[in-house]
Order: sequence, then C-alpha cells, then structure tokens
Amino acid sequence: MKLAYSSASPYVRKVMIVALECGLADRIEKVPTAVRPDQPNTALGRDNPLMKVPTLTTDGGEVLFDSRVICAYLDSLHSGRKLIPEAGGARWKALRLEAQGDGMTDAGILVRYESTLRPENLRWKEWIDGQTLKVMQGLDALEKEPEQLAGDLTVGQIAIACGIGWMQFRSIFGDLFAGKPKLKAWFDRMSERPSFKATIPA
Repeated sequence: MKLAYSSASPYVRKVMIVALECGLADRIEKVPTAVRPDQPNTALGRDNPLMKVPTLTTDGGEVLFDSRVICAYLDSLHSGRKLIPEAGGARWKALRLEAQGDGMTDAGILVRYESTLRPENLRWKEWIDGQTLKVMQGLDALEKEPEQLAGDLTVGQIAIACGIGWMQFRSIFGDLFAGKPKLKAWFDRMSERPSFKATIPA
C-alpha cells in the first residue's frame, strides 16, 4: 500500500496510528506529499480530486480517502480487536468520538488558515471566533464527561488525541488544558503509547 503523506497532518497521523495499532504499518509505503489550500497539488489530484492527504492506494490499486475511510479499511485487514467496534453502542460511541475529534481538528485548521494564509487586512474575526468556539466546546464536553474516553482504544479516542496533539503542535489556542485536569491526564496517558510516540508531528 502507498500513502500520500505529510508528517504534520493530524489526519495522516490518525491513519498511521491505526496502522501501527493494527500491525499494518510495515505494509505501507509513505510518499511525502505537499498540500496547501492556496497551492493545489494537481499531481495528487489525479488520484484524489480533493487533493488532500491522507490518500491511500491499496495493494489492489484502489484509491481511498479521507482518513475515516482509510482507518475503516485498515481496521478491516487484521484479525485482532477492532478499533471500530462492529456493532452495538460501542460502535456508535467510537464513531461519534471520531466525528467530534475530526470536527474539532477541522475547526482548528480553519482558524490556522484564516490566521496565517489569509492577508492580515482580510482576516475575519467572527469566523475565527466561531471556529474557536467549536474547539473549546468540544474540549469542555470531554472534560465534563471523561467516561466518553474510557475503555479500550478506539478510532474515536485516536481522533481526539490527534486533534489535540496537532493543535498543541501548531500552538493555535494556547493552553488547551486550562481548567481541564481530567482531559490532560487522559491525553498524557495516550501520548505514552508507542504508536503516538512514533507519529509525533514535525
């Protein structure tokens, strides 16, 4: 398999953590790929019309995107405990957490683009405030209901941790854990997993 890859992408990190946790990382060739919204990667566009990473080409030549689809595909390739539970409440809990983690990350990315790529005189404060609110409400919800993050590792927990890790890496919102000791303790534990240590953004 080949993965269009950027070490700074939280969504690539999510895919690689899933690959490592599922014992599949050594089957994936990482292809460094540059992507920016203001500099479309037309070469990548031949495989993925959205021109985004991660993009996975399977051993059979099928092209998969985005990270949710790729993670689900990788989770289907192994016989161990699934990161996406197959049925019942555990499945929907994991998928909801994944949606929350990806949504918070999306909002953080939009804040970074607005704050760094858009010319300063054109930046839209209300836009930044609205996206920031999504992130903060997401973090607050996790602190108030830490049981959401309890239990065996799932794709949802991975998505949350990758989003938080990326926002720390980019230093977008300052101290994400101010007033959130439970969330910080959970994140610190997650950060000790070998798969997380092996995929620190750079």
